[in-house]
Amino acid sequence: MKSEEGFSLIEVLVSLLILAIIGLAFLSALATSARATMTMDERTTAKNLACSQMEYVKSQDYEAVYAPAAIPDDCVGYSASILAEPLHDQDIQKITVEIEHNGQVVTTFEAYKVNR
Repeated sequence: MKSEEGFSLIEVLVSLLILAIIGLAFLSALATSARATMTMDERTTAKNLACSQMEYVKSQDYEAVYAPAAIPDDCVGYSASILAEPLHDQDIQKITVEIEHNGQVVTTFEAYKVNR
């Protein structure tokens, strides 16, 4: 009886298939992780911009309409809009800051301003 050494073609193909499946799973996880990182970076930048816009509004005199502060140069594609709604006795405003990135709303930040 002759002993055969080495791997058959089917064994090699099965092992290559298993390696390919593991590789695809790894690459898929890597792509998902990269997308999640980009989304979190976008949201963090939008949140920081919204907070700075709100601080800018709070530092201004009490007005009916507020123009947004300038967006820093490193925040390309972001824009801000500010809405001031008077409440009750006209001495309190609800300020809403909305940040968009490439035309899509990323975050909305609300606070109140009192006429002092």
